[in-house]
Amino acid sequence: MYKGKVRLVIKNYPYIYRDYSHMAAEASLDARDQGKYWEMHDLLLKRSPKLDRDSLISYARELGLDVKKFTESLDAKKHAQEIERDKKLAIDLDLYNTPTFFINGRKVIGERPFKYFKKIIDEELAK
Repeated sequence: MYKGKVRLVIKNYPYIYRDYSHMAAEASLDARDQGKYWEMHDLLLKRSPKLDRDSLISYARELGLDVKKFTESLDAKKHAQEIERDKKLAIDLDLYNTPTFFINGRKVIGERPFKYFKKIIDEELAK
């Protein structure tokens, strides 16, 4: 529908008061390295709050990831710098809610139906 017209950029904003949110963010990026970001993303949402290390490794196995590589990356916190950079951006933007979306600078807080986003995207593309 919007091929070539819309770019989606995902930033991590692990919730400060959740025990495993940083590890879950790391797991999604470790899965991204193996081409399975969205699959891990969806699984994390579906299986939350089971986001402990053993569960994350189990999810990696379920998704057919290289579990040894995934586990090494998870334990080394390979993406910690990227996650911290994303958190700083969220703080700089004074964000407190997830998900938060920006569509050409227009802030949308919380989950919304597709038609809500479509209306804003269509308005922005018409400019």
